[in-house]
Amino acid sequence: MALPPEFLDELRARTPLPAVIGRRVKLTRSGRQWKGCCPFHGEKTPSFYVYEDHYHCFGGGAHGDAVSFVMQSQGSGFVEAVEQLASEAGLDVPKPTPQAAEAERRRHDLHTVLEAAGAVFRRKLFEPEGARALAYLRGRGLSDETITRFGLGWSGEGRGALAAILAQDEIRPDMLLQAGLLTDPGEGRSQREFFFNRVMFPIRDRRGRIISFGGRILGDGQPKYLNGPETPVFSKRRTLFGLDAAREAARGGAAVVAVEGYMDVIALHQAGFAGAVAPLGTALTEEQLEELWRLSPAPVLCFDGDAAGGRAAARAAELALPFLTPERTLRFAALPAGEDPDTLVRRSGNAAFQAVLESARSLSEALFDLVRESAGEATPEQRAALRGRLEEAAGRIRDKALSAEYRRALLDRYFARRAATTASRRNGGGKAVVRPMALVRPVPAESATAAERAAILIAVLLHHPALLHDVEEALGALDLPPPLAGLRGAILQWSTSAEVLDSTALIPHLAQAGFAADVARVVAAGVYPLPAFALPGAQPAEAEAGWWHIFGLMHRGRLEEEVVAASRAFASRPDDDAAQRRLIALCTAREALRRGEQGGDAGPD
Repeated sequence: MALPPEFLDELRARTPLPAVIGRRVKLTRSGRQWKGCCPFHGEKTPSFYVYEDHYHCFGGGAHGDAVSFVMQSQGSGFVEAVEQLASEAGLDVPKPTPQAAEAERRRHDLHTVLEAAGAVFRRKLFEPEGARALAYLRGRGLSDETITRFGLGWSGEGRGALAAILAQDEIRPDMLLQAGLLTDPGEGRSQREFFFNRVMFPIRDRRGRIISFGGRILGDGQPKYLNGPETPVFSKRRTLFGLDAAREAARGGAAVVAVEGYMDVIALHQAGFAGAVAPLGTALTEEQLEELWRLSPAPVLCFDGDAAGGRAAARAAELALPFLTPERTLRFAALPAGEDPDTLVRRSGNAAFQAVLESARSLSEALFDLVRESAGEATPEQRAALRGRLEEAAGRIRDKALSAEYRRALLDRYFARRAATTASRRNGGGKAVVRPMALVRPVPAESATAAERAAILIAVLLHHPALLHDVEEALGALDLPPPLAGLRGAILQWSTSAEVLDSTALIPHLAQAGFAADVARVVAAGVYPLPAFALPGAQPAEAEAGWWHIFGLMHRGRLEEEVVAASRAFASRPDDDAAQRRLIALCTAREALRRGEQGGDAGPD
C-alpha cells in the first residue's frame, strides 16, 4: 500500500538507525558515523558505515534506510517492516482509507502551490518592483549566487497580485489559504495576502521541499520578521531553517551550529559554515533538538553575548538535560557583545566566527555558569541553594551513569570555587595575590638546567595537582627524560579518574604504582632545594604562576600562545574567577621572563 511521505519521514526521524542495525551488527564509532562488518556479505575488514539516516557498504554496495535494513536483514516485506518499526517508535500506521488518500493529495497540492508561489517571489525580486529588496540583500553582503541558491524573493505590495498570477496556473484562492499564503479575515471581508512588502525566505523541509515562507518587512512596520501560519505541511516547532542544506554539509564533516535568524544562517553558509541552521523565531524546542542530534552528536548552540542570549542558553540547557546520553550532548558558544554571526563574518572575517566555534564550551561547563549566575553565591544561603540546584540539574539526566558524571563534574567545580574564594580571602580579600618571582642561581650546564626545570614542574604538580586541568596540554608537550616522562604519564592517568585532585591522594597512589623513588627524587629537586612556589605551603595562585614561569623558560613561544588563549577566555567570561586567575598567573610569568628573571632554576627562595 502507498503510505504518506510525511508519515515515513516521521518514522525515520523517530528510528535511531545505529540502534536498529546494532541489533545485528557490532558497530563502533568512527568520527560522526558508525562502522562494522557488513551483514550482507562476509568480510573481515569493516566497510559497512551507518550514517544519521542511511547505511552504505563500500565493499558490497548495500545501501538503504531503516526500512530497507529490516527488509534486507529479516526478509520482510515493505509493509511488515514499516509496521515493525512503527510499533517500536510508538506510531500508528495510517490506514489506506479514502480520507487518508484525500489528505495526502491535499498535501501534495500544497507543496505544488508553495513551489509556484516561491517562483513568483523569486521573479519579483529581480523586477523593478523588487529593487529595494534586492538592494537590501546585497547591502547585507549577500552575493547574487547566494540569493539564488536560497531562493530569496520579494512578496510585492499585496492587493491580490499573487492570487491573480497563480490563478493562471489554475491555483484557486482556497488552495492559497490552505498553504498559508492568504488570510481568512472572516465574514463580509475580503481575503488578502499574508505576506506583502516583505523580503521572502523559503522555509524547506529536510527533503528540500518548500513548506512555508518567512518574510522581513522593509521599513518600520511590525513584526519585523513574520513566519507563515501552521498548515498541514508546516509546523514551526518541528522545523529548522536551512536544515536541508545543513544535512548535506554535516555528512561532509561540517560543524553543526544553531544560530538565531534567517540572515545569520545564510551569511554563515556563504562564508563556508554550511552546517548552520536556526529555529523560526522561537526558543529551541524538543523536536528541533532531535533534528540537531540527527545531524551531529554534539551540535553547537551559538547565542548573543548579552542577557537575552544568556537566557536562551539557559532554556536550551534545561530542555536538553533529560535527553542527554553518552552519545549526544551540546556545546555552547557566545558571540562578542553587540555582534551576531552575520555582522561578525562581514566585519571581522571567517576566522572570527571560527574562533567562536573553537571556544565553544561543553554543556557541563556552560550549565555550571548558567546555574551559578541565576542562583548567586555571595551568602551561605545562596551557596547552599547553588549546590542544591546543581545536584537537581544533574538529576534531570535520565541516563544514570551520565547523571552521576555530571553531578561529580558540577560539584567539583563548586568546591574548586569555594577553595579559590577561601584562598583569596586568606591573601587579604579581593582577587588572588601573586607574590613576585624569586631570583635564583642558574645551573651552568644546559642539560642540567633543563632537567632541573622539568623536575620543578613535576614537583609543583605533585604538591598542587589541582592545577592539572589548566596545564595538562602544556605538560604533555614537554620533552622529558625517561624517569620524569613515566611519572608524568602516571600523574595524567590518575587525573582522569580521580574524584578530587588532591596531593594527599596523588602521592600515595604513585607510591602504590611503583613510582615512590621517582617522587622522592623530584621532591628533592637535585642539588638545590625547591623554590617556594613548588612547596606544599604555596598559595594556589603562587604555584600556578611559578609553574608557567618555568614552562616559559623551556617553551617561550608556547607560553605566549597560552596567554593569548587565556585572554580570549577571560574576555568571553569576565566574571569567571578561574579564567581570571589563569590569565593573572600567565601574565605574571610572562612579565618575569621579560624582566630576565630565571625563577626556579635552582636555589632557595
